[in-house]
Amino acid sequence: MTDTLLLLTPDLHAALWAHLLPEDNHREQAAFLFCRSKAEGGCVALEAIEAAFLKAADFAAQYSDYIELTDECRIGLIKRAHGLGAALAEFHSHPGPWPAAFSPSDRRGLRETVPHMRWRLPGRPYLAVVVAPSGFDALLWSDGEKVPWPLAGIRVAGRVHTPTNASLEGWTNADARPL
Repeated sequence: MTDTLLLLTPDLHAALWAHLLPEDNHREQAAFLFCRSKAEGGCVALEAIEAAFLKAADFAAQYSDYIELTDECRIGLIKRAHGLGAALAEFHSHPGPWPAAFSPSDRRGLRETVPHMRWRLPGRPYLAVVVAPSGFDALLWSDGEKVPWPLAGIRVAGRVHTPTNASLEGWTNADARPL
């Protein structure tokens, strides 16, 4: 697996983190980035070309420790990614004082969501990122792999921010649905 970076402009990075971790709201928030892949300096770069910052109406459930998208939201995201020829990068927040890592509930959701998204958007990687006040973690599915790989980092204006990689353990091919 080749190292993969997510490329964000400073403005998009600031807007994304502000959306995901608002000061006055303690519910999980979510956003999706539409990304194009390109080779860059021996690695793969996922360049964000568009963003969707989800609103309350996009959630079937939205709590401090759990979110679920509406079917309409999920369908709209897939259609937009298909129309752009883009990969999807999902972001959600853990607004509490917890370390940046995917929860057991997140992991169950990813085991269901990732194969579906990769089936709908064949040949494209899928990136999941969880953001907490203490940092972020990321999981990347690419090249038909059934288990995630680490993201090398998120590059903003030449600076690479690295994930905690706290969520890589425990993924096996037996746990994953066929892609």
